[in-house]
Amino acid sequence: MTHRPVACLSLLAALLIVAPAAADVFHFQTDPPDGRMAVASRPASPGKIEIEAADDFLLDQTTTIRHATFAGVLGDSAFPTDIAGVTVEIYRVFPQDSANPPSGNVPTRVNSPSDVVLESRSSTAATLTFTTTALPLGFMTTNSVLNGIHPIPNQTTGGDGPTGGREVGISVTFTSPITLPAGHYFFVPQVQMTSGEFYWLSSAHPTTGANVGTPFPGDLEGWIRNESLAPDWLRVGTDIVGGSPAPKFNFFFSLDGDFGTVATVPALSTLGLLALALALAAAALPRLRKGRG
Repeated sequence: MTHRPVACLSLLAALLIVAPAAADVFHFQTDPPDGRMAVASRPASPGKIEIEAADDFLLDQTTTIRHATFAGVLGDSAFPTDIAGVTVEIYRVFPQDSANPPSGNVPTRVNSPSDVVLESRSSTAATLTFTTTALPLGFMTTNSVLNGIHPIPNQTTGGDGPTGGREVGISVTFTSPITLPAGHYFFVPQVQMTSGEFYWLSSAHPTTGANVGTPFPGDLEGWIRNESLAPDWLRVGTDIVGGSPAPKFNFFFSLDGDFGTVATVPALSTLGLLALALALAAAALPRLRKGRG
């Protein structure tokens, strides 16, 4: 499977909509998908248990989040039309909202998401709406996590191996915006499929402002759990993949909003869509250069 860079750049052009500038705009994003890891993240459904994958972000003041984007691949030859719903959850960092001491069923809970969710929005509850943007073909990753989520001593499985499928970007608007005080949080997107599997794509680093590729202070690696492991979590790289040194993964997403609790800012959805388009374009261009080399 290969990217289609022309299609991706056409998508970018289509998203470059002029919008009014807004003061006190909040924007956070990670680097583009890097092809190293893809993790399942889904609500429970008939025959499938819930899986939650998480990556962290920082807020330095009270912020209202109104829009989010994230990207993944659709396994088992699934199509974007197979996406039936989207849920976005926000967790705080353990030991907040958690039983402490923890169960001891995982190597550590230090810097993990908390036991229970802080905020949740879903298309089913009509507290968010979503749109999808897909490239014509797909994206391959060198490793994945779907079934290999186990308590100690069997947590280090090495991962479930390469996976791939149609690459899809998902743009979410919170019809019930999420207002959070300054703090450290985890973002958890879940995608409900009628067929196939959704995998969230890894990213090298989070970014702050113009410092692309520069981790913010205190950046934590990505975590995952399923409902059998809950309330505990495992580190995708350190605990599940393992190795010496073990890899560490962030995951691609962006957040847009405004500081405080002011009225909705018209430019925010455009910023989020632009971040998603730029990420998909950036992921495609190296393959275009390689093909011409």
